[in-house]
Amino acid sequence: MQKNNFKLIVLVFLVQLCLPGATRPTRAQAEKAAYPAMAPVDTYLITDRNSEIALARSAAPASISDGAEVMVLEKRGFTTAARGTNGFLCLVERAWGAASDDAEFWNPKVRSPICFNQAAARTFAPIFLMKTKLALEGKSKTEIAAATAAALDKKELPALEPGAMCYMMSKQQYLNDRGMSWHPHLMFFVSGDAAKSWGADQPGSPIIAANDPEERVTIFMVWVGKWSDGSPAPAMEH
Repeated sequence: MQKNNFKLIVLVFLVQLCLPGATRPTRAQAEKAAYPAMAPVDTYLITDRNSEIALARSAAPASISDGAEVMVLEKRGFTTAARGTNGFLCLVERAWGAASDDAEFWNPKVRSPICFNQAAARTFAPIFLMKTKLALEGKSKTEIAAATAAALDKKELPALEPGAMCYMMSKQQYLNDRGMSWHPHLMFFVSGDAAKSWGADQPGSPIIAANDPEERVTIFMVWVGKWSDGSPAPAMEH
């Protein structure tokens, strides 16, 4: 599997961007085959609150997630279910974390445990929390994208802090229909289009990058060798 295919699989759930046409179906084909509209709200919810808390904490090793704040999804948005002590924030992302042109934007099966460090919790997670609120209010993809752009333009969303990153190491993650659990990885958030300055996507480089113009960041991904519970992860293919 080539690196562009790695990017295609993992970024469906968060930032699926414009990859080469040879590795991606046309948008019209994808929309027809996937999820053209929001499903009933209840299909995105996890009925057992404790199960959602545990799933959210599985994003990172227990040494990190045990002290993190945890948020769970309710019908009007995310709410705090457990207070934290270390500045980290764990939650289970749903599919609308993706870019608005993503064919799986409304996929109710997506469950993506993620644990943000303090910088990302303060300055990157608010974008997803706002998109969640808008989705649950019944806004369309176009309306959500426009509201995100307006909030960034008006500085109603905070500027991204240096050092913002997150853990996505849950063995139970379901990122999308193609990648499913994919691979445990870390993600780093940097303002603007910064792939070149990190040496990402170069031969031999372990860093995968995607420029996310809707959220105005570059997202860097680095695979790790173990799931959050310490068990070995599948070997990286080349």
